[in-house]
Amino acid sequence: MRLPIFLSFCLTLLLGNTLSAEDNWPEFRGSDGNGTSLSADVPTDLSDSSNIAWKVEPHGKGWSSPVIWGDQLWITTATVDGKKQYALCYDRNSGETIHDLLLFENESPDEAHETNSYASCTPAIEEGRVYVHFGKYGTACLDTKTGEKLWERRDFECNHHRGPASSTVIDDKHVYVAYDGFDLQYVVALDKKTGETVWKVDRNIDYGTDNGDRKKAYGTALLINHEGRRQLIYPSAVETQAFDPDTGKILWTVRHGGMNAAIRPVYRHGLVYIFAGDGQDKLVAVDPSGSGDVTLTHVAWRAGKGIPLRPGPVFVDNKIFLLEDKGVVSCLDAKNGDTLWVKRIGGNYRASLLCAGDNLYAFTDDGHATVFKVADDYEEVAQADFPSGFQASGAVVGDSLYLRSVKGLYCFRNPK
Repeated sequence: MRLPIFLSFCLTLLLGNTLSAEDNWPEFRGSDGNGTSLSADVPTDLSDSSNIAWKVEPHGKGWSSPVIWGDQLWITTATVDGKKQYALCYDRNSGETIHDLLLFENESPDEAHETNSYASCTPAIEEGRVYVHFGKYGTACLDTKTGEKLWERRDFECNHHRGPASSTVIDDKHVYVAYDGFDLQYVVALDKKTGETVWKVDRNIDYGTDNGDRKKAYGTALLINHEGRRQLIYPSAVETQAFDPDTGKILWTVRHGGMNAAIRPVYRHGLVYIFAGDGQDKLVAVDPSGSGDVTLTHVAWRAGKGIPLRPGPVFVDNKIFLLEDKGVVSCLDAKNGDTLWVKRIGGNYRASLLCAGDNLYAFTDDGHATVFKVADDYEEVAQADFPSGFQASGAVVGDSLYLRSVKGLYCFRNPK
């Protein structure tokens, strides 16, 4: 009788862990970079005040997106001049402030572009720990209960030239950060417990230019396990590199051109979908089974027209839903890149598409929201307007939709 009981206990633990993962939003655009919660039941009418469970106005200026674990929601913010940088924690159910932590002070911060902030990098969170990152200005691990700073790193050099924006990702051992600046370009793995450097690898990319502005990127990595091989996929200007997460060894590279890559890759159908920024091939679908330079051997398809530079996509089944920066939404076949439908909805966009249940949410940089169906053709559901625009991407957990605008942080829920 002991073996069945033991197996039942293990299964219970496994299911419990799976359920807990679904109840959190641990990284930028969720754990898989797809900005999707298909089981969510959240409001579509964002103009109805009865659907607002709570609203707060975080101080400072910050474009980082919310991350959520348990009952806590974390964002970062900074003074407009970048001289002070903070981590903010709220009770995700009530909006009550739990922590307001001044983490770093900078006497003479470099210039950040007016469309960026000094707190644009989204944290990563897990049980008991949150990892916050402000580019060259500092990276820190915080105890989520006490707010205590457990370790920090402020010794990595980089001229971000218009400000940092790459977000952190984590696995069971490491914190991964990229510094793709005007002067230096490299990737770092830090020990989660101590903050010590595990590996640091220079990009060593042939950018084809001495202009540092063409070497910049704002990409966030994606960790995958493809056919038993773990990979850390890290976009940069001109090419994307796949690293061994444990050693930093470069497994493969793909050349796609471009600069300022900002969209997190997505892994579906045995392919890695990479959004390259402003190059000719703005989207490449790559088979990650190769080694070395796979540009000519492992690219399944490419696309350049109607591909966004900043707003991330949503993948549902065999479809890719795209929100182009200038207000064109489209749907592609994920397996071959064929265009299924296109619709112009207008506006300018930086925040990523968000999927909750069978609805997609799009938010402009001046505060307009459009909700439309996950469907075989464009089907509008609702529109709404907010007092300020959106730079951060949203998060969904269970029955709650969390949105950060330039001046507000909102929680939407259906009234009970």
